Amino acid sequence: MKAAICGKRGSYYVRRLQEALKARGIKAPCYSSTRLTARNGYGPALSVEERSFDDLDFLFVRAIPGASLEQIIYRMDALQVLERRGVTVVNPPKSIERTVDKYLTLSLLEDAGLPVPKTIVTEDFDQAMAAFEELGGDVVVKPIFGAEGRGIVRITEPDTAHRVFKALELGRFVYFLQEYQEHGHEDIRVFVIGGQVVGAMVRTGLGWKANMAQGATATPYDPDSELSRMSLLACETVGTIYAGVDILPLKGGGCQVIEVNGIPGWKGLAKATGVDVPNLLLDHLMAGKA
Repeated sequence: MKAAICGKRGSYYVRRLQEALKARGIKAPCYSSTRLTARNGYGPALSVEERSFDDLDFLFVRAIPGASLEQIIYRMDALQVLERRGVTVVNPPKSIERTVDKYLTLSLLEDAGLPVPKTIVTEDFDQAMAAFEELGGDVVVKPIFGAEGRGIVRITEPDTAHRVFKALELGRFVYFLQEYQEHGHEDIRVFVIGGQVVGAMVRTGLGWKANMAQGATATPYDPDSELSRMSLLACETVGTIYAGVDILPLKGGGCQVIEVNGIPGWKGLAKATGVDVPNLLLDHLMAGKA
């Protein structure tokens, strides 16, 4: 079998995938998606330098670097072409498109009947200020495209909202506001591979953010049948092969699905639970090729 990885060469996740693949006799070089070259009318359909991707069995997508809208669309189009020609892209391009977009993800999850945070999205400054009040004057403002908790701020004062929203207006960003919910500085990450829950952890943040990249600590967690059902439905809805589903337990009871990570990290999960995500993922993929 042949495989390659689109990601950051030498990163923890790329190395772990390469080690797991090598143990199965598969060499998986890593390339940046910025170096993809596509052809129409003759082949190869997709390549990097002299390496054709047309004969791959698997292409693992571990990073889509920031870029212009045109560049991002081209990269995703190229991955979809490769998928249509028989290469298993992990995760599928459509699922990556959905999960990198917080608004689209929440809309799909809500349509599937899953509980999600109260959210208002707008491009208009005045509407954003009104949304701040409508959501109770205590909101979390997030970039629609973002990861690891970067760029997320909590706003509790109208004057602060005015200054932050004006800055976002100058940058021509979309306002993405969510009602802040008390959650004890904790959330739950449920990891799903191939329609099965393979592990979960509680992440406890130093502050209100519970992202591992922001210094949170992790402890093993055994999700009940309802959390497992929600996590599996979330992954089915966005179309991922493997994903991390982030669930917020509410102080007053109940919970909300806040995100599905289509290029998920698992370093914290592995440390807390011992779950071997790369090999479990490869077991699932190889079974599908058998």
